[in-house]
This record gives sequence, C-alpha cells and structure tokens, in this order.
Amino acid sequence: MRNAILLSLVLVLFHPELIAQEENKELKKEYRNTIRFNATNPILFGGKSIIFGYERILKNNRSFSVNLGQAGFPKFEFSNTDSLKSRSIDEEKGYHFSADYRFYLSKENKYAAPRGVYIGPYYSYNYIERKNSWEIKSTEGGPFQEVESKTSLSVNAIGFELGYQFVFWNHFSLDMILLGPGVAFYNLKALVGSNLSEADKQKFFDKPNQALADKLPGYDMVINEGEFES
Repeated sequence: MRNAILLSLVLVLFHPELIAQEENKELKKEYRNTIRFNATNPILFGGKSIIFGYERILKNNRSFSVNLGQAGFPKFEFSNTDSLKSRSIDEEKGYHFSADYRFYLSKENKYAAPRGVYIGPYYSYNYIERKNSWEIKSTEGGPFQEVESKTSLSVNAIGFELGYQFVFWNHFSLDMILLGPGVAFYNLKALVGSNLSEADKQKFFDKPNQALADKLPGYDMVINEGEFES
C-alpha cells in the first residue's frame, strides 16, 4: 500500500513534466513537406484569386516553395453613367505562378520551420484576361451602341517578402504575406471591337484605368487602345 501511494504521488508530481516532454518531442519532430493556402491574394484581389503551394523544408530553418493557382482581375465597381453602361463579363481567365526562398527567424519563432515569421526573396508571374460588353453613347449624340472590349494583363515581379505562416495538422498551412516590396513589370493589351471616335475611346477607357490604378500596387499606366509596357 505504501509503495502504491508513493507511486501515485510520483505520477501526480511528474505528470505535467511527462506531458511537456511529449509536447517537446512533437515540436522537435520535423515535417519537411507542407501544402499551403495563400490567404493574402484573395484579400487583396478578390475570391477569384485562389493559390495553393508546396513548401520543402531545408536545413537551418530555410525552405523553398512553388505556388500555382487561379488569378483574376480585382472586382471593379463601375458606376453606370448617362453615356457608359457596363452590361456583362463575357469571359475571364487567369493564372498565377510564384516561387520563393525563405529564412525562418529562429529568434522570433517559438516553433521550427515552417511555422512563424519568415523573410526571403520571391518571384511571381500573373496573367489575367477579361472580355466585357458595354453600352456607350457617342459624344456626338445618338442612341447607345454595344461595345465589346478585351483586356489582358501580365505582371512579372521580383522582390523581398516578410510574412507569417500558421501550420495546421502538421502538413497544411495558412500563409500570410505581410509585406512584399519589389519591382513589377506590367504588360497590358486593350482592344475595343467598335469604330469609336478618339473622344469616345478616351471616355470608354477612363473607368477601367481608374479601377486598375486603385487596385494594383505600383500601377501608373494610362490605358488606351493598343499594347503598353511599364
């Protein structure tokens, strides 16, 4: 009976320590392959931007990743006017590719990679295409006429990122890029399927130009018919 009581006291006293040891073993266990969801792009560019990635952990809290997914134009709020009305989006497609090399900051993180704060260089490519239908009234008067437009945008970007990653179930993570300064190269093609006057074309392109400038970081082009790079 005395031995049973002593054993019970030992188990009670050391139970928290045994639990801590099991937790430490779990923390020390390495999970080198992670599938992740990028939560930043949908917040910035809308629900059509859905990106998943694969991350491989290297030595010394470093990793590399590749990411693929669907890209889309941000949701533009076009307010119809007396001379220009948006009818519909007839077709839309786009895709995203990116890669990065990460350094997880050991002094800032309680857990090993791929959890916690990270920094590192990145590259990304996005291609987006959209066809719209419009109704436009000429500056010279007359009835509305139907106009179809096609806009495509490709963006190559390189830079340096700071982010934080949450890991769930050991092999799935939620990635939040907090800051990603860099250089972006824009290529834009805009076509209008109608014989509009120059004044009407300018009126037509004013709205999408302002919408792109409001939504896309670093965008400073003025859309006209044709192809432009910046």
